[in-house]
Amino acid sequence: MVNAMLSLVLPAYNEELNVEIVVNEALEQVGKTFERFEIIVVDDGSKDKTSHVVDRLATQHPAQVRVVHQQPNKGYGAALTTGFRVAQGDYLMFMDADRQYKPEDVKLFEQYIGRADIIAGYRKKRHEPPYRLLIGYTFNTIMTVLFAIHLRDINCGFKLFKADVWRDLALTSPSILINAEIYAKAQRQGRSIIEVGVNHYPRPLGQQSGTSIGVITQAIPETILLWLQLRRYVPPSEIDDPVSFVTFAHKPFPAISLAAGIGFLMGFMTWRLLGRSRRKRK
Repeated sequence: MVNAMLSLVLPAYNEELNVEIVVNEALEQVGKTFERFEIIVVDDGSKDKTSHVVDRLATQHPAQVRVVHQQPNKGYGAALTTGFRVAQGDYLMFMDADRQYKPEDVKLFEQYIGRADIIAGYRKKRHEPPYRLLIGYTFNTIMTVLFAIHLRDINCGFKLFKADVWRDLALTSPSILINAEIYAKAQRQGRSIIEVGVNHYPRPLGQQSGTSIGVITQAIPETILLWLQLRRYVPPSEIDDPVSFVTFAHKPFPAISLAAGIGFLMGFMTWRLLGRSRRKRK
């Protein structure tokens, strides 16, 4: 049992069919690892009944469940930073609200809590259709090339870190790129990171929106802006790093051509669009 408080942030967009189950599972399981905890659900401009569901949960569990509403939809990264901003815990954790992760897996992190700045979950076996696996592999490759992030699963939606780490990172990415920003800045700061395998499950209900063509198109300018931002990024001068599992030294920013990485992403998008066009003609 960890003698500290955890703030679990659940970003939710059109998750009326899943979010109640996730919150109830968290209420039952998180207290087995942390003595104190709070659950912060960020309703990111949902168009379904997500807001009504989470408001009811907050009314039923006022001591443990808090809700923040964002209108209009601002993106995955913006939802996370909104949740972190109001969090009161000693540790921050986020988990997707689509039931592809289980709150009970926080126990897999317990032995490393307090010994590393960031505990990064990676999906031991991804339960997703082949095209999403390909997109995930492509994303990881591009982030490795552009930002020198050498981790198994950059976009895994199951991470935990010390609250003061979030303040030092000063995150700005409004989209899924927030995961890359976390690791790229942590690397520049020399933060200690450990990767821990977590379970991943098929999405039972609802539709995924993170790999639509629109989202991928939006990611191109955001990737460019993040790359330019990190070229100028100067980490805080003093970082306490007591134990390192995967320790990133204060490395210079990679010199790989931005055009090469973006060209790779645009080629992948073109392939996806051509494939969709062929399917429509059949």
